[in-house]
Formats: sequence, C-alpha cells, structure tokens
Amino acid sequence: MSRSLHDEGLTPLDPAYVTVMRVQALLMALPFVIAALVGEVSGRLFAGAFLVPVVLVALVLALMVPLRRYHARGYDMGEDRLRVVRGLLFRRDTVVPFGRVQHLDVEQGPLERAFGIARLVLHTAGTHNASVVLPGLAHARAVEMREAIRQHVKREIG
Repeated sequence: MSRSLHDEGLTPLDPAYVTVMRVQALLMALPFVIAALVGEVSGRLFAGAFLVPVVLVALVLALMVPLRRYHARGYDMGEDRLRVVRGLLFRRDTVVPFGRVQHLDVEQGPLERAFGIARLVLHTAGTHNASVVLPGLAHARAVEMREAIRQHVKREIG
C-alpha cells in the first residue's frame, strides 16, 4: 500500500499541488479551530482540553493527507488516450480515448492561480464519467496537454 503510483510509470502531478491541498485543508479546518477557541475562551472547559486536540488533528490532516493524496495520483498521456489514476482507499483508473472527447477545459481557482497550477477537464461523449478531471498540473503543462489532445481530435474529425 505504500507503493507510489509513480513507481508504475505514471507521470506525477506538480509538487505545488501538495501546497494547494494543504492550504485547502487548513481553510476547511479553520471553522473547527475557531469553534474550539470560542469554547476555550468561554471558560467552560479546562485550558487546552478541546483546542489542543482540534489543532493537532487539523495539523495532521493538513500535513499528512495531502501528501498521501499527491502520491496516490498520476497520469499517462499516450498517443491516442489519457490515463488518470487516483485514490487512497478506493482506487480509480480511468482511460479516456481522445476520440471520445467532446471539448476540453483548463480551469484554475484562486489558490491554483496563486501557485501556478491548473485542472485539465476532458468532457466526453456518454453519461458515465462524462467529465474526467486531472488536477495538479502546472498551468503551462495543462495548456500544452489540452492543445495536443485538441490537435488529435481535430485530425480524427478532419
């Protein structure tokens, strides 16, 4: 279980993706830390009885889980398909033939923009897995992959 997907010949995501996931985890933990702080300040609990465990759990989740998620994701771009692998507990290995691609998007949220990474989204024909998302790419790499896939689709149509 400790084997990295990168050992299987998959291309790893951009390392900045770990930082983005860590910041996201800290932002998600913030309301719980604030609630614990309010509980501490109210004087109803012993000093540190609630705040310390909440902060420790938040830090462990923000530091360890994103790194594990990063190592559990990878991709392989072939001549006529894109393979996306992800998952810690439930592993998903998706292969998207370029012939099924309807359109492509490169998306960035504010955090992703700040760290120079993006998500490549492939919208495919059909209903099952109609959109396949590959997060954690360097923005330039996402644009490069989008254009390569677009050229392949254009050749098949034309």
